[in-house]
Amino acid sequence: AGQGFLLQNPQERSCWWPQCQAGGPGWLLGCCECLRCCGRREPRPRTVWLGHPEKREQRYPRNVINNQKYNFFTFLPGVLFNQFKYFFNLYFLLLACSQFVVEMRLGALYTYWVPLGFVLAVTVIREAAEEIRCYMRDKEVNSQIYSKLTARGGLRFCTNQRVPADMIFLRTSEKNGSCFLRTDQLDGETDWKLRLPVSCTQRLPTASDLLQIRSYVYAEEPNIDIHNFVGTFTREDSDPPVNESLSIENTLWASTVIASGTVVGVVLYTGRELRSVMNTSNPRSKIGLFDLEVNCLTKILFGALVVVSLVMVALQHFAGRWYLQIIRFLLLFSNIIPISLRVNLDMGKIVYSWVIRRDSKIPGTVVRSSTIPEQLGRISYLLTDKTGTLTQNEMVFKRLHLGTVAYGLDSMDEVQSHIFSIYTQQAQEPPAVKGLSVATKVRRTMSSRVHEAVKAIALCHNVTPVYESNGVTDQAEAERHYEDSCRVYQASSPDEVALVQWTESVGLTLVGRDQSSVQLRSPGGHILNFTILQIFPFTYESKRMGIIVRDESTGEITFYMKGADVVMAGIVQYNDWLEEECGNMAREGLRVLVVAKKSLTEEQYQDFEARYVQAKLSVHDRSLKVATVIESLEMEMELLCLTGVEDQLQTDVRPTLETLRNAGIKVWMLTGDKLETATCTAKNAHLVTRTQDIHIFRLVTNRGEAHLELNAFRRKHDCALVISGDSLEVCLKYYEYEFMELACQCPAVVCCRCAPTQKAQIVRLLQERTGKLTCAVGDDNSLEGKQASLAADFSITQFKHLGRLLMVHGRNSYKRSAALSQFVIHRSLCISTMQAVFSSVFYFASVPLYQGFLIIGYSTIYTMFPVFSLVLDKDVKSEVAMLYPELYKDLLKGRPLSYKTFLIWVLISIYQGSIIMYGALLLFESEFVHIVAISFTSLILTELLMVALTIQTWHWLMIVAELLSLSCYIASLVFLHEFIDVYFIATLSFLWKVTVITLVSCLPLYVLKYLRRRFSPPSYSKLTS
Repeated sequence: AGQGFLLQNPQERSCWWPQCQAGGPGWLLGCCECLRCCGRREPRPRTVWLGHPEKREQRYPRNVINNQKYNFFTFLPGVLFNQFKYFFNLYFLLLACSQFVVEMRLGALYTYWVPLGFVLAVTVIREAAEEIRCYMRDKEVNSQIYSKLTARGGLRFCTNQRVPADMIFLRTSEKNGSCFLRTDQLDGETDWKLRLPVSCTQRLPTASDLLQIRSYVYAEEPNIDIHNFVGTFTREDSDPPVNESLSIENTLWASTVIASGTVVGVVLYTGRELRSVMNTSNPRSKIGLFDLEVNCLTKILFGALVVVSLVMVALQHFAGRWYLQIIRFLLLFSNIIPISLRVNLDMGKIVYSWVIRRDSKIPGTVVRSSTIPEQLGRISYLLTDKTGTLTQNEMVFKRLHLGTVAYGLDSMDEVQSHIFSIYTQQAQEPPAVKGLSVATKVRRTMSSRVHEAVKAIALCHNVTPVYESNGVTDQAEAERHYEDSCRVYQASSPDEVALVQWTESVGLTLVGRDQSSVQLRSPGGHILNFTILQIFPFTYESKRMGIIVRDESTGEITFYMKGADVVMAGIVQYNDWLEEECGNMAREGLRVLVVAKKSLTEEQYQDFEARYVQAKLSVHDRSLKVATVIESLEMEMELLCLTGVEDQLQTDVRPTLETLRNAGIKVWMLTGDKLETATCTAKNAHLVTRTQDIHIFRLVTNRGEAHLELNAFRRKHDCALVISGDSLEVCLKYYEYEFMELACQCPAVVCCRCAPTQKAQIVRLLQERTGKLTCAVGDDNSLEGKQASLAADFSITQFKHLGRLLMVHGRNSYKRSAALSQFVIHRSLCISTMQAVFSSVFYFASVPLYQGFLIIGYSTIYTMFPVFSLVLDKDVKSEVAMLYPELYKDLLKGRPLSYKTFLIWVLISIYQGSIIMYGALLLFESEFVHIVAISFTSLILTELLMVALTIQTWHWLMIVAELLSLSCYIASLVFLHEFIDVYFIATLSFLWKVTVITLVSCLPLYVLKYLRRRFSPPSYSKLTS
């Protein structure tokens, strides 16, 4: 979680208290005299005077973070309210309170209040620990110190410092006039973002001069869009006044981290008006399918409780004050509903989460949602992104295509020779050379085409070369001499770094860049200087980026552009090879970019610049006006080349996908890449097996086409589906049910050209249509920056770890919780059955069989440790679970916890409770206290033996738990003389009676278990030998 700042945990609620500061925008700190001034108002645009906070027009929220759910006064009421708003907790509270009424009292008050208090205490301690953790994290963030230029405002940050508020970038110490941000804690993207200061303030001699000028920032009202910003910067004391447009490139949003240099900024938004806060909703606590199933079983038990109570009163013919008798029986049989069930399961989840984090074979795994580890054991559909999830997001340049000729890795030396020959001839030949041979002209033509393509790739990007000390050469000297060994490339995209590294390998090296210029080095060591006139950054909407540069040596102005083929096809001049070659390269699994250029005259550029500046200064519809002006240039551009880079598969993706497939999990790949690229990756990763057919869903645009294509798809069986985002949208619009029904039958589905909103829609539809559990997997650079990983339930460092997380930890968590819940229910039903038998024998009297500490000790120190030790049980070793993923498939049907298994445990409980109670009644001699001694001791021993019968793989802590519980019971007999005859339990008569009753209650179950394993063994038992 990095700094632990504004990362949304599904179990945490992030909020910012609506406090305010006098400083607000324009500076950072200060305070207002009262909190009333910052009541929630409609967000409004604002004018922030630089260094003059007294000129602000309104109060703004205080800039502090508070991720706590409660404060000192609301903690206890809030926790108790959250517990008692659930029916069963409220039910136990009402039972305990009823003991204050004399007519309803069945025993000592602590009999009911101590168990309830224990459950509440565990919950309060857990919540308090979480609150303290949140408080310490908040305190650490809120106590960070930032440097202010003066008492009047302006903040300075250094490398690796977190930005504390939404700001406008004014100055940087970097010589290139820009800085990089790490935004992974804001938008989930690992790529660095380039940010540019306001050019007017960057030109000032020193940072302190910022407060000597008369200037202000006009900013739009606060909103949730972290990818766009509209504002203007105005300096009034210059002649003429300076107006500059501000966009997303000039912003420093809160939750980002400065990656390079020292920056100075002015605060615009604070507190609840921050972009990061406005994008943070109060996440709902996730309730797993397992918890819902347990709640359903508990409701059945409640129904049984009511029925048994009514039967008891009915057998008394509703005599006397029968309604009081019903209440007394409800109290008497209240153990049917185990109060300790919820706390046992919650503690089990904590253990499972701890085991996952401690697993050395999946290092770095983070469990953010500790309430749903059992869900991992029942996943039916896995939806995964491609880039950065199945692939490494580390690009390798593979192909340069010029239309008539293509260069692969094995022919890059030819590209290098072309580049070398161009610069060698430029240096040696006179300006005009006549009488060249045809062969030489062809050679020159090909060399110039290669050169233009390579130069375009070397110039059209947002990569900045940075020089670092390598121990031999210091930073300043390395930067001055462009030392290759000290140079690293900083960029917001790994694609761009791969392209620039490739141009370096063929002889044209990017050696320098700042806000206004680019320096390339030719193969001969000559420095080529270019002035940057305009940059049009890449966006996910435009799918392209452009740059206008002036060659300092010739004065030529050139507009270079690169982008996805779908948008570039309409921009470049007509050609007959672009579409075909893009498809060919995509089928090889390459990510394709189209590179083009357009030469501009000085007059054309000046006309464009005037219109562009005017559009950028617009406050209303700025993005539309700017796009219109840029599009006027994007016509009839000369197609230079296609580039192909490969995003290599992550380690062990193929065996992991095969494991998931064998486990019965259907994998869907959702990606924004081309259809051909996505299909190739699916085959390469073995998402689609070699024997499977692939049905490529034809592009459809209307209802009729969708109907015909769905009918064609319906006739195919056991084939993978590949569909584009556009076709998917049409199908979901007209034939949502039919499409989802067919898609769910496919062994694998690939959705390409898929928008982030469509990915979320598919997840939702799968959950609604199938009712099965889905797991969405994406890297922190996927989903195009739309809060991709901030609310993840589990975070893993590599895709291959997913196999172990599901096959081992998910399977174990589900099976353990199933066993634990059923055993806790069995423990409660046993003692309730004994109470029912006892009451029936003694004329349906509402008299408790066990009172005081006996009833409390039974569900706590006497049986709690052995029962809870079931969270350490496992049926097979982790290596076997990984080797045979088919074992996971058994869990998808929910067999470990079903109505069938529940009924079996109910019958076992009724049998054992009846045997113990009737046995004690038959074998006791004279005193009632002997019944209590015989039955209670037999009950404790039966529970301990039943745990031993249930355990499949013994752990040393299980043995300790069994011995500890037995020792606690034997030791406590000394203090239980009020309920048990201490002298009687020391006799031989007591020992043989308890032994007989315990054997009769347990031995048949041991025999049945042996016969079942002998003649109908479960699938896992065949692998344990």
